Amino acid sequence: MEASNPIVFVIFLIFSGTAVLATLALFTRQSLLVAYMALGMILGPWGFQFISDSTMIQSTGDVGIIFLLFLLGLHLHPQNLVRMLGKVSWIALVSSVVFAGCSFAVSMAFGFSFTGSLIIGAAMMFSSTIIGLKLLPTTVLHHQHTGELMISVLLMQDIIAIVVLLFVQGAADTSVSSWIALAKVVAAFPLLIGVAYVFQRFVLVKLLERFDRFQEYIFLLSVGWCLSMAELSHVMSLSEDIGAFIAGVAIATNPISFYIAESLKPLRDFFLVIFFFSIGAGFDFGYLPEIIIPAMLLAAIALALKPIVYRGLFVLTGENPGVSWEVGVRLAQASEFSILIAALALGTGLLQSAEASLIQAATIITFVVSSYWVVMRYPTPVSMSDKLRRD
Repeated sequence: MEASNPIVFVIFLIFSGTAVLATLALFTRQSLLVAYMALGMILGPWGFQFISDSTMIQSTGDVGIIFLLFLLGLHLHPQNLVRMLGKVSWIALVSSVVFAGCSFAVSMAFGFSFTGSLIIGAAMMFSSTIIGLKLLPTTVLHHQHTGELMISVLLMQDIIAIVVLLFVQGAADTSVSSWIALAKVVAAFPLLIGVAYVFQRFVLVKLLERFDRFQEYIFLLSVGWCLSMAELSHVMSLSEDIGAFIAGVAIATNPISFYIAESLKPLRDFFLVIFFFSIGAGFDFGYLPEIIIPAMLLAAIALALKPIVYRGLFVLTGENPGVSWEVGVRLAQASEFSILIAALALGTGLLQSAEASLIQAATIITFVVSSYWVVMRYPTPVSMSDKLRRD
């Protein structure tokens, strides 16, 4: 009997396993996102070792983030986006400094190195785009002010995260070339926007208008546009996520954008399941006894402090206190960028393995607790309560 195709076997494990755990989660009124991460821990290198290398899985799951950001951009009119970014830019900067400072102090108090504590602080100042948007109902995301506030903060954090990643790279490479690379990134962002605008106006829109009756073609064109902009963004030393987001915003004013968004949702969800599985599979349990206490403290500070800080800052701009608090709760977790920063710093020698595991553990804890908090308290597409379930 021939061995199973490795890719087919991995996909079989992930989706058969998540189907089982998701069923148990629904019966016990648990969060589905937690079930996905739990399966990764069970089947990954530190569990039953059905999947010994989670790198490929994580790379595949990252595609889900790209599609998530593309769909997000499809529902944001460029004028509204510019207006909101101008309003929340200082909020994102101030809150990031506060979160980073508190996390740095905790890391130093537990005896971690100065450089490691700086990176831990930087990693813990972001919120998760995936969880924030995955748990946001479509009606809130597209038609309510809460969605606009969250999207603006998350986009600003993505930009800050890219700068942090570049500085982490630069700290390991102090040559002139690293600073040249940073200057290129600063120039690349407006250039990428310009490319998207020109292409969508003179090519993409005309193709959509001419062949809008062919659903399969619209699907292929939209996926190709999304991934092309993501790849171009990567070539220009920016995040693939930003390229995908700009691709979505570029055609947001076209009426067909709503159809594209609906048709790509199943594809997005497919890759997001793999992404959350990879988070669980990639966690190193060997350092757990050493880092569990500081990880729990870092997670607790993030979960408690972020809603308070965001509420205070948004209220200063005249926002409703209730809406401001909800935004803070929905953004209370750490970010997928936290794990990415840890991996990069570990690879460049700026972090020790225990410090990287600390960031991973704190991030996973915030993912789990934040998901429960939002699902139990606010409307979400995956709520266990009929009263709170919205899509």
